[in-house]
Amino acid sequence: MQIQIVKKIEDAIKKAGRVLCVYGGRGSGKSESIARVLAYEGSLSAHRILCCREFQNSIADSVHSLLKDIIELYEIPGYTITDKYIRHDNGTEFLFKGLKKESMGSVKSLNKITICWVEEAQYISRTSLDILMPTIREVGSKIIFTLNPTNSTDPVYEDFVLKDRPDTVKCLANWTDNKWFTDELRSLMDQDHGNDYDKYLHIWEGQCVVHSEAQIFYKKWEIDDVEVPERVEWNIGLDFGFSIDPNACIASYVIGNTLYIRYDAWGLHTEIDKMPDLMDEIPVIKQAVVIADSARPETISYLRNRGYNIRGAKKGKGSIEDGIELIRSFNKVIIHPSCKRTIEEFQLYKWKTDPKTDEIFTVPEDKNNHIIDALRYSLEGLEKSKLSVIKYGGNNGINQNSMGFRR
Repeated sequence: MQIQIVKKIEDAIKKAGRVLCVYGGRGSGKSESIARVLAYEGSLSAHRILCCREFQNSIADSVHSLLKDIIELYEIPGYTITDKYIRHDNGTEFLFKGLKKESMGSVKSLNKITICWVEEAQYISRTSLDILMPTIREVGSKIIFTLNPTNSTDPVYEDFVLKDRPDTVKCLANWTDNKWFTDELRSLMDQDHGNDYDKYLHIWEGQCVVHSEAQIFYKKWEIDDVEVPERVEWNIGLDFGFSIDPNACIASYVIGNTLYIRYDAWGLHTEIDKMPDLMDEIPVIKQAVVIADSARPETISYLRNRGYNIRGAKKGKGSIEDGIELIRSFNKVIIHPSCKRTIEEFQLYKWKTDPKTDEIFTVPEDKNNHIIDALRYSLEGLEKSKLSVIKYGGNNGINQNSMGFRR
């Protein structure tokens, strides 16, 4: 049986080391390669393979479906696959865990793990990492991290990329290493390369985000998978695009002074007759009025005629700045880990800066803001008094004197 994987990752796997850390940008084939190796290895000899990540509410959030597809693609014999587990006749068993949801005792009680694969390891907390590492203690056991780097201070990046350890093999894998890199991904990458080089470096070359006060939502948000209460009032927004800009949809709710972003959907080159499919990726799309980009009245009419309760946003002078100030006025913005595009934009959306002096202006850059535009539209019905927190000072406001802002 010939299993095809990225050559650079194959070479790293062959090297001795208890820990393998594969990191880099999108389209590098990291997860696909590791899943193929583990599916094949599990058919050769008995293993207890733990596939884990920080956030996993259900099996659907895991790599279960990826492993299933690979086993079926290569017709690897001996496996039994159900909605909850994957097992082989030789005794191999794949386990799927979300570390944040597990109690300390249940993680520590995992035993006889021979291989541990930590997917999306950029999100692993220090607590989870400190519990997990001594849990994988079988003689000859292996730990594999795959990650798209986010922050240089993320625990896995800090411990296994920045540091040189005798027990660790590091492998930087990017799109240039993947001969199966698709034309569709290349089109997206080329747009980022031409429109926003910082985004290109982060998303496609695997470089960490450089954090600064130029980020519009600097220190205002975090990632968490909190459960949605039974009764909430949804805020749903839709931003239109097509060729260069994507269509973007988002659903959030507010509890107290915290904004929770639970769902997003994103699509480039989406034809108008495919817009309902995109919108239906938001499970609660029919539970609230969708407030959409008013620049496309014909699209709004089309969607309204297909059963969506939708209207145009009330754009006006200062609406972008007011929307940003409203979002910043919340004590915290919590983004669900499944909202990948939202996370990217909150990382990359910035104020304009003077390239010579690094002076920060209170004018947002017009990029990395499609999901955020949809979010602004969705929140326009909230109490406008919330804006006063930013406009007239306060703990969450911008100190223009100390940061050198100017109008």
